[in-house]
Amino acid sequence: MTRRIDWWGLALLAPAFLLMFALFVVPAFSSVVGAFAGEGGPTLAHFRRAFGTYGGDIWFTLWMVVAAVLIIAALAVLIGGYLTLGGSRAAVAVLAWLYRWPLFVPMVCAAQMMRSFLARNGMLNNTLIASGLLTPAGAGSMLDWRGILITFVWKQLPFVTLITAGAMAALDRSLIEAARDLGASRMRVLFGIIVPLVRGPLLVASVLTFVTLMSVLSVPVMLTADSPTMITVDMAYRITTFGDYGTADALGVISYLLTMGAAWLYLRDAARQRAVFR
Repeated sequence: MTRRIDWWGLALLAPAFLLMFALFVVPAFSSVVGAFAGEGGPTLAHFRRAFGTYGGDIWFTLWMVVAAVLIIAALAVLIGGYLTLGGSRAAVAVLAWLYRWPLFVPMVCAAQMMRSFLARNGMLNNTLIASGLLTPAGAGSMLDWRGILITFVWKQLPFVTLITAGAMAALDRSLIEAARDLGASRMRVLFGIIVPLVRGPLLVASVLTFVTLMSVLSVPVMLTADSPTMITVDMAYRITTFGDYGTADALGVISYLLTMGAAWLYLRDAARQRAVFR
């Protein structure tokens, strides 16, 4: 029996596939080819220059993104846990309304907001000085790695929290109520029962956040001019200043490998969990 081809369905899917192919597949393939392309044939010179010149930035990028993902995951678990187990309906409603706001702010706008908020004469220091918690002499700028980390956490926390809190809300409440009836505290229920059950969605959200933060350019460009910086800045600098697409492509391939490593860790954990429940 032959299957009929749903041409209308394919026609509806075609624009999305073509857009993904043009904006993601083609640039990724081009960068991989360019990273190994030399005048006389394939070469590793671009990678040697990338590691030799920007090795510190590569490690800084990895450290910054991993730290942001860990902090975001921890805060998402705490917020989702309170939304699930919180005893105050008013506090739950306020928190549920408040934490979503950064989700609607573009990354470049978040960087500009934090640039004004964390500056030496910015809103944070002025508020602390006005409240008496800080003296004018003690005010300092946080437009460095701390500003990048704060912006990453503030911007991506709602995304991870929505996925994590949604998974928590879908759990069977009888498990939670049984644990509470047996005298388990909220923290014991959260970390002993709820978190293991939502481990999969939390890992998915964390991997997606890792991939997103690896590609951010606006935040490190706008918040700090110090070195080390993130490799997205180095990629832009090599292209705009030197026209060196080869080194920029090599840095891009390195970022691909880092994100593939994060995806591999997730797939490995998912395969292990699947094997356990068989």
